[in-house]
Amino acid sequence: MSTVIGAAADDVYRFVSEPDNLPKWAAGLASSEIVRRGDDLLAESPMGTVTVRFVPRNTFGVVDHDVILPNGDTVHNPLRVLPHPEGAEVVFTLRQLAMSDDEFDRDARMVEEDLARLKALLG
Repeated sequence: MSTVIGAAADDVYRFVSEPDNLPKWAAGLASSEIVRRGDDLLAESPMGTVTVRFVPRNTFGVVDHDVILPNGDTVHNPLRVLPHPEGAEVVFTLRQLAMSDDEFDRDARMVEEDLARLKALLG
């Protein structure tokens, strides 16, 4: 899933990779302020309290992150910010894996809403 944002890729990457910005655009993941515990981030989500771990900041636009659910399951979320002729393209890979079709559709809608919110914030 992706969206094109009319802002420089570096600016979008800086915003997306800053954990404190998660509640501003990723309501599917964080619905309140982020609490830091070492390298882990604790966030209240629609699923309950989740732990989020981002890859280190990098020059490649990679913002992959693992989400550890309240039941202990870990979901790996590939996220990229890529240069685009119109600014930046944000690409989120959503995998169905063990989800039912209904669960996958719900997650896809949440990701679409999050990407739309990000685009509205940044251009």
